[in-house]
Amino acid sequence: ATKMSGEMGKPLISHRLVDSNSSLAEPPREAPKVGILGSGDFARSLATRLVGSGFNVVVGSRNPKRIAGLFPSAAQVTLQAEAVSSSEVIFVAMFREHYSSLLSLSDQLAGKILVDVSNPTEEEHLQHRESNAEYLASLFPTCTVVKAFNVISAWTLQAGPRDGNRQVPICGNQPEAKRAISEMAHAMGFMPMDMGSLVLAREVEAIPLRLLPGWKVPTLLALGLFICFYAYNFIRDVLQPYVQEGKNKFYKLPLSVVNTTLPCVAYVLLSLVYLPGVLAAALQLWRGTKYRRFPDWLDHWLQHRKQIGLLSFFCASLHALYSFCAPVGRAHRYELVNLAVKQVLANKSRLWVEEEVWRMEIYLSVGVLALGTLSLLAVTSLPSIANSLNWREFTFVQSTLGFVALVLSTLHTLTYGWTRAFEESRYKFFLPPTFTLTLLVPCVIILAKALFLLPCLRRRLNRIRRGWERDGAVRFTLPLGHMLAEKTSCV
Repeated sequence: ATKMSGEMGKPLISHRLVDSNSSLAEPPREAPKVGILGSGDFARSLATRLVGSGFNVVVGSRNPKRIAGLFPSAAQVTLQAEAVSSSEVIFVAMFREHYSSLLSLSDQLAGKILVDVSNPTEEEHLQHRESNAEYLASLFPTCTVVKAFNVISAWTLQAGPRDGNRQVPICGNQPEAKRAISEMAHAMGFMPMDMGSLVLAREVEAIPLRLLPGWKVPTLLALGLFICFYAYNFIRDVLQPYVQEGKNKFYKLPLSVVNTTLPCVAYVLLSLVYLPGVLAAALQLWRGTKYRRFPDWLDHWLQHRKQIGLLSFFCASLHALYSFCAPVGRAHRYELVNLAVKQVLANKSRLWVEEEVWRMEIYLSVGVLALGTLSLLAVTSLPSIANSLNWREFTFVQSTLGFVALVLSTLHTLTYGWTRAFEESRYKFFLPPTFTLTLLVPCVIILAKALFLLPCLRRRLNRIRRGWERDGAVRFTLPLGHMLAEKTSCV
């Protein structure tokens, strides 16, 4: 407890950090006192951040002596009534059910700004029609309630906004109160966002309840592809030998079938990253303008490309790990021993197929290059890396190198298939090999990209993206003579 008190007593964010970082606003020289009602983890982290940003912090508690050691030494820990009376801005870091315990302080709270930082549980959010902030405003009608900082975690407050989300949604009915809280958020290193009146507090409180909203559709897509390819490979590699040859190969389900499925999912997901761009370009060429909205399904598809690409990299990485683990499996060892026994019985001293050696060497080499390029795409997708790149660098990595990764993945798949697509024995249950199915979409994308490189299509697409319209005309009014001139764009 003594060690924890010492660590919490020393602010993690010093004045030197605030002064040296130009992104943090300088707090006023005579910073007003800021009150905090609550003694939980969030209240302690909030006090640490406020003290480190140059604010005078007063913490109100029903038992100040017991919790004083948990807060920074620069923060004053006192009774709730004293903290409320000496502060103009008060952070209410308490749960909703404890709001009523503050009713005895109604007179001291009159005219104060109350900042509600609470978050309801999913059950409470569905149970109550009004937000926590609106409920707090109903209990204290003489106060100005502002909803803010509920999307910021206690860890982000202590470690600094660089390690978490910088945006702070703020809503309230008084513009002056929102402006004051926005200045405080900016001084603490965050980016305030005005979300409107206090009625929207319910929407702000719902933000932390959403679990990766942008990942739901891409994850379901990846899971659906995995199930489909896994079932397809199960029919070909396990069910067909069992039905037609009486061989029990169900041992392949945990490792071999999964390892055959993962590259298929990764390859198709990577192609789905660049397919909407091809469709969008074709749609612009067909319409002859860029000023018409894409269909909603295409617009949502374009917005989810980052998540789809990261899931593709995840599946490709798992495929590489499974491939490294495959030789360790007992089944692989038995197959090697059986092959050696057959070679001895056939009195063959050397089994060397030049074509297969070259195929596997090229297959593995191209696969490593494809995975390395995908790794670069994944790293540049991280916000900390992407923010350090200019627009041209980011576009080059995500667009040009991304297309190179797709081409390398296609070569990787082609060298794996080699001439197997033309062998009758590969069509088990009259089903084509799995890799032939995965080649359909990527080959269409590569062919479309090649067509867009033709001078006629490339020039037309560049002009459209620079604002040219096929049937558009721009009228200019000349200031001298009040003459009208019409300039019509030519193809």
